[in-house]
Amino acid sequence: MSIFTAGLILFGASQVYWGWRGCRLADRLIASRGRRLAAIAVVLAVYLAMLTWNLKFGWRPPAPVRMTWSDALLVAPFLCWAVSSMMAFPIALLFAVLRGAAGALRRRRASAADAVASPARRQFLQRTAAAAVSAPFVAGAYGLLYGRLNLETTEYSVRLAGLPKAFEGFRIAQLSDIHMGPFMPAGQIRKFADVANSLRPDLIALTGDFVILDRRTERAVVEALGGLRAPFGVFGCLGNHEAWTGIENSIAALFRLAGVRILRGEAAPIAAGGEWFQLIGVDFQNRRRFGPSAPVARLLGDIEGLIAPHRANILLSHSPDTFERAAELGIGLSLAGHTHGGQLALEFISPQLAPSRLVTPYVAGWFRRPGGQLYVNRGIGTIGVPIRLGAPPEITVYRLTRG
Repeated sequence: MSIFTAGLILFGASQVYWGWRGCRLADRLIASRGRRLAAIAVVLAVYLAMLTWNLKFGWRPPAPVRMTWSDALLVAPFLCWAVSSMMAFPIALLFAVLRGAAGALRRRRASAADAVASPARRQFLQRTAAAAVSAPFVAGAYGLLYGRLNLETTEYSVRLAGLPKAFEGFRIAQLSDIHMGPFMPAGQIRKFADVANSLRPDLIALTGDFVILDRRTERAVVEALGGLRAPFGVFGCLGNHEAWTGIENSIAALFRLAGVRILRGEAAPIAAGGEWFQLIGVDFQNRRRFGPSAPVARLLGDIEGLIAPHRANILLSHSPDTFERAAELGIGLSLAGHTHGGQLALEFISPQLAPSRLVTPYVAGWFRRPGGQLYVNRGIGTIGVPIRLGAPPEITVYRLTRG
C-alpha cells in the first residue's frame, strides 16, 4: 500500500468518525429533531463546499502570489481541520479502546468499593481523553496562525579545511524552500529577505524550491528575492519543484537579470586578497525516484571535475541525499534544504515522527561524515498544508573558520 493510499484511507475514516461524533453532539445539544437535522444539513453542506473548493473542482480561481479571501476563509481552515482531525483520530480511537477495556474490567470487578471509586476514574479518563484529542486541533491552529511565520535565525561556526586565511570569519546566509504561493506571498518573502540582509552576511546562498507547482509564480518570486544583497554576491541552486514545473532554464535566466547567479553543475571561485575558495551548485539529484524526478545513477557526476583539491569547497544542493557522495569527493561543507525540517515534526516525542524521514535520513540540522559535513536548512515556505509544527522557518548563517 502506498503512502498516498494510506493517507486517503486515514482521511476518509477520520472524517466518518468525526461526522458521527458531531451527530452525537447534536443529539445532546438540540432537543428538536427538526432543528437537529437542519443543523446537521447546514454543517454538512458547508463541509462539502469547502472540500469541493479545496479539491479544485469547479470555481476556485488561481491565487499564485497573494492570499485571497477564499484562501483565508476556505482553504486554510479546511486544511488545518483535515490535518488536525487525522492526527486526533488515532488518539480518539485509543481512548475509546481504553474506555471499553475499563468498562469491561469494572463490570468484572463489580463490588461496593469499586462502585464508589469508578465514577472518579471515569471522570479522570474522560477529561484526559478530551485534553489529548483537543491537542492536535490546538497544535494545528498554532502551526497555521503562528508556527509557519515564526522565523528563527540560527548562526553556527563551521571549521573548514583548506579555507584561506583571508576568509577567516566569512559569513554565509542560507535561505531555502521559499515555495511562493498564497501562504507565502511576495510581501512575506520580502520581509524574510530584509531579515537576511539585516544579518549582514558576506554571501547569500539560496538552495532551491522557489515555487510550488504554478510556473506563473517564477517572475514574482525572483522579484521578491531581488532585494537580497551581499558584498560577495547572491548565489543559488534549483530544487525539484523547478524541475517539476519545467522552469529551470527560465527562472535561472530571471535570477541572472536580478543579479543572482544560479549554479547548475557549475563552480564559482569566491576570491579576496588574492585567495579563494570554491562554491559549487547542482540541480536536484536523488538516487531514488522522487515524484516526476528520475533517479540519478551517479550522484554529483556532473561536478566531479570541478572540485578544487586542497582548497575549501562548499556545495549548494537542494537534495541532502547528495551529502554522502559529496563527502567522498572531499567537499567540506554541503548546504541543503528540501525537507522543511519535517514541517509537521513531532520529534520532541520521538525522533522518527517527522514525515520527511520517509524520503531521507537527513531531515534537519547538522550531519557529519569523514570528509565533509552537511547542514539541512528548514526553509521558510510550506507545502501541502500551510502549517509548521516543531519545525519553524529558518534563515541560517555560517561563520567560516579555518580548521
